Amino acid sequence: MKLFLRKLLYIFLMMLIISLISFLAIHAAPNSFFASGELNPNITKESIEHLKKIYGLDKPLMVQYFSWVWAILHFDFGVSFASGKMVKDEIMSRIGITLLMNFIAMVFVFMLSVYFGIKSALKQNSLFDKSVKQFALVSYAMPSFYLALLLVAFFSVYLKWFPISGLHSIEPKSGIWWYLDFAWHLVLPIFVMVFGGVGTLSMYVRSLSLDILKSDYIFFAKSRGIDEKTIFKRFIIPNLYPPIVTILGLSIPGMIGGSVILESIFSINGMGLLFFQSAMSRDYPVIMGILIISTFLTLFGNVVADLVLLKLNPHFARAKS
Repeated sequence: MKLFLRKLLYIFLMMLIISLISFLAIHAAPNSFFASGELNPNITKESIEHLKKIYGLDKPLMVQYFSWVWAILHFDFGVSFASGKMVKDEIMSRIGITLLMNFIAMVFVFMLSVYFGIKSALKQNSLFDKSVKQFALVSYAMPSFYLALLLVAFFSVYLKWFPISGLHSIEPKSGIWWYLDFAWHLVLPIFVMVFGGVGTLSMYVRSLSLDILKSDYIFFAKSRGIDEKTIFKRFIIPNLYPPIVTILGLSIPGMIGGSVILESIFSINGMGLLFFQSAMSRDYPVIMGILIISTFLTLFGNVVADLVLLKLNPHFARAKS
């Protein structure tokens, strides 16, 4: 209980600090949403000042910050400059598809990385091990936007196997075919996400597995004649859980940030595309709303990772207290 309360306090303080830094950084950026209006001869300075007064931009900076924080505590992220809609509604209408895509990709990355990493360590210096290392190098070096464009050009334009963009080709929403069409649209973007993540994590799992295989208890297990499958289940997997859980917890904020390029290429109306469009139009309320959600996901991921580690290893609680 004490650990849980400390984590809640940690989340609150860190969100307060990060929100202040983000708020000041956003307002220190050159120009503003109204810069385009200032270049329009049909809009007077009085009209621009009136708009700034409506949105509270005429107040001192710290007054704006505390008013914004107070609104966030009431789950009010303000009004979008560009659309005039509530930021909360804009985000909620788009966050679902981004989280779904990244969750599916994370599951595949986890399963493939654990399999490739452990098998590569067990068969060190074999053809399989060398192939995994080469694949990891290509995965790490390949830019996601370039791979996405290659897949679209080959599978969508040339072969016409997959749709080029969007989420649906069948309207209205009805029957199982609508869901199958939805899944078919997600194949290429999720493949790009998995391809970019599995290489690095598999090498990390391989490195951890090699360290475990050099341990004394593995040596004694092999000397007792325990087969490789049992060693895999009883000794390698349990010792891999803590570092992998930590990495997965830290990867939660990447669900939004890592989707910006892919959602723009595949024209998927998710959080990544919303963030890109808001940054281009300097829609500060939407940008700040997404930053706050990303911050919360980062801290929440850390807390979830700690709680899972606590379940896996009760001694972890003593180290944290």
